[in-house]
Amino acid sequence: MNLATAAAQADTFAIWCGAVAAVCAVAGILWRATRALHHAARNVEDFVRDWAGSDEHPGVIDRLHAIEDKINRIDHELHPNSGGSLRDAVDRVDRRTEHLDGT
Repeated sequence: MNLATAAAQADTFAIWCGAVAAVCAVAGILWRATRALHHAARNVEDFVRDWAGSDEHPGVIDRLHAIEDKINRIDHELHPNSGGSLRDAVDRVDRRTEHLDGT
């Protein structure tokens, strides 16, 4: 084997090594991009599932309605109305105990 043939083989080997490294780099980049897309798709799927709800876990709209109902019940108790609210009860107790206050 002469020097020119050895140099040509070394050049060919270096080119193939560079090509393999480039293919591996592209494969790695594609793998990372695919994993990132899969992760994003899973997050979107979780969001949609949470928004829509299921049999054992109500969706966002159902939970908002439940919160709105609770707030309405609390609001009903905090304002005087037909005599059955907490505010009416506090006002009755206040009227009954006015004479106990020394001021």
